[in-house]
Amino acid sequence: MKNRRRFLAAGLAAGLFALQRGALAHGDKPHAGAKPAAVAKEQQEWGIAGEEKAVSRTIPIVMTDEMRFVPDRIAVKLGETVRFTHQNRGQVMHEMVIGTPAALAEHAALMERFPEMEHEEPWMAHVAPGGSGEIVWHFNRTGDFEFACLIPGHYQAGMKGTLVVK
Repeated sequence: MKNRRRFLAAGLAAGLFALQRGALAHGDKPHAGAKPAAVAKEQQEWGIAGEEKAVSRTIPIVMTDEMRFVPDRIAVKLGETVRFTHQNRGQVMHEMVIGTPAALAEHAALMERFPEMEHEEPWMAHVAPGGSGEIVWHFNRTGDFEFACLIPGHYQAGMKGTLVVK
């Protein structure tokens, strides 16, 4: 709960900062697909940022303007480090954000309130139209999680998937 509050507070602060600067969330070219220089490794309920050298498998994810991910159901093993590669086959920005259903719903509501909010975390990838991106994630917690596109309207249209860690 503490991490979720900190994440929401950081998102709110980032959103207000972006609004003050007049920045365009998810639409500005440098932000799309950009990765931070150093990945913050903070334990989340759904795992922790993975090390490139520990990747045991790559799972390609296709994003479409029909507001779908292909595949939309993924199973991983506890302890597995996965590289998700993303290909946006649509004409609009999409993203993949991993989390618990509650965390994703809260983040989606925040994005609805602050659609120009800029944010970048190791459990998310923003992918420009026709572009590609990736997430390297270590699954060190079991559970039923989700991944979703939280760009306003996309999540509400059903752009989400199931991620099961056993």
